[in-house]
Amino acid sequence: MKLIVGLGNPGKEYKNTRHNSGYMAMERIADTLGVSLITQKWNSLLTNAMIDNEKVILVKPLTYMNDSGSAVAQIASYYQIEEEDILIIHDDMDLPTGALRIRPNGSSGGQKGMESIIKALGTNKIARIRVGVGHSEKGNHAVVPDWVLSPVPKAEKEKFEHAIDFAAKAAIAWVSEDMNIVMSKYNIRISEEERKSEQGN
Repeated sequence: MKLIVGLGNPGKEYKNTRHNSGYMAMERIADTLGVSLITQKWNSLLTNAMIDNEKVILVKPLTYMNDSGSAVAQIASYYQIEEEDILIIHDDMDLPTGALRIRPNGSSGGQKGMESIIKALGTNKIARIRVGVGHSEKGNHAVVPDWVLSPVPKAEKEKFEHAIDFAAKAAIAWVSEDMNIVMSKYNIRISEEERKSEQGN
């Protein structure tokens, strides 16, 4: 059994914001698999699906981003899911908009939802898909809340949607394919020229 979790914040006001990249990818996964996240339990919306004969629990925590770990820990404990069978999808300001990084483990990188999950599970050996949302003022953490809680502008929408689509495909592939193959196939790198263009340098 596998557990795939898309991070975000509940509520209409957050629906199309950068911080809800994980939610968006999760909805794309559910649509692809023909299921709906309608069961509410453990402070989450969740459903079951089958991918290549493997049972998978799809989850959108409703705890708000910074307390995502409490929901994930409850679900993992109930279903007795091991750390190597958990995948988290979340936004990442350290990556340019449209970039995608898939990793088998690592630190939270300052992402509060991932930080909460690592703390709750007591390990950083958790696979994650990081969806790049860029940063208007790199290194200026005072503008972080406004930035992540704002929508992606029209000029960047196409590459952002492409990254969300790839995140969903990568998550589905992760269930049955080797992690190295998934990383090779679905990581999206943004060139230095594109990065500078995004930052206006």
